[in-house]
Amino acid sequence: MEELIPINVLIGDRTYRIKIAPHDEEVVRKTLKLINDKILEFKTMFAGKDMQDYVAMVVLWYATQQKAGDSQPLVDNQTAEQLGVIEKLLDRMLVD
Repeated sequence: MEELIPINVLIGDRTYRIKIAPHDEEVVRKTLKLINDKILEFKTMFAGKDMQDYVAMVVLWYATQQKAGDSQPLVDNQTAEQLGVIEKLLDRMLVD
């Protein structure tokens, strides 16, 4: 079994420490860049009260893109799985 490596990820203005398989690191980092780029885009377009507003906007944007049924998916299945992992991590952090 492949050993997991710890990495620090930044989403919005918060840093999270997660463990991933080494071969997933590039996908996770690209996904994080997409998320953070969208957060910055929404911050310039919309007034929000705090970072959670912008993260919620990105989640809504992502879900809408997936449901739109574009002929070309926004992200591949592996990236979608990694987004799911990040989403669960965020859910746990927001509950605490």
